[in-house]
Amino acid sequence: MFYKPYDVLSQFTDEGLDKSSAGSNAHSVESRRRTLKDYISVPSVYAVGRLDRDSEGLLLLTSDGQLQHRLSDPRFAHPRTYWVQVERIPDQAALNQLRQGLVIQNYRTRPAQVRLLSEEPTLPPREPPIRFRKQVPTAWLEMTLTEGRNRQVRRMTAAVGFPTLRLVRVAIGKLRLEGLEPGQWRDLTPTELEQLRRF
Repeated sequence: MFYKPYDVLSQFTDEGLDKSSAGSNAHSVESRRRTLKDYISVPSVYAVGRLDRDSEGLLLLTSDGQLQHRLSDPRFAHPRTYWVQVERIPDQAALNQLRQGLVIQNYRTRPAQVRLLSEEPTLPPREPPIRFRKQVPTAWLEMTLTEGRNRQVRRMTAAVGFPTLRLVRVAIGKLRLEGLEPGQWRDLTPTELEQLRRF
């Protein structure tokens, strides 16, 4: 399990590099985007699912193709929990829409567990910090989904009028992010692995 920092790709190579300038003086080190290779030196492991470059938090890596399939396939409905900072304070109507599922890009999302957190969760500061607007309050939601479509949380909160500012995945099933700082990883314990296989 790896605590993916903000602005890091969920893959070991940057396929978006400018091929025309790669290897030439025109391609500076600064333009290379950070990848998992900058943090993890374990060979032959792959990310289970993805976290967008602008999202943070728990990412699992494995060399077990069968386990990767089970954890990635929406049919198995594995819960993933996120802390989501949104612009403004969502009302009950918006929270209920998120809970019941809503249509985004011609697709109805599955019902989700959603609650408004009473206080800001304790997280390491994000670098760079989110944009701050004095006139616009923010709130934190805890959202648990059983599917992982591309940019789904961001699209859901935007659809109900509360754009996502910061997104941190804090749990996959019973595995939680606690004990890791951004950029750190650790092996799963045998018990944790067994729980994942029984999912």
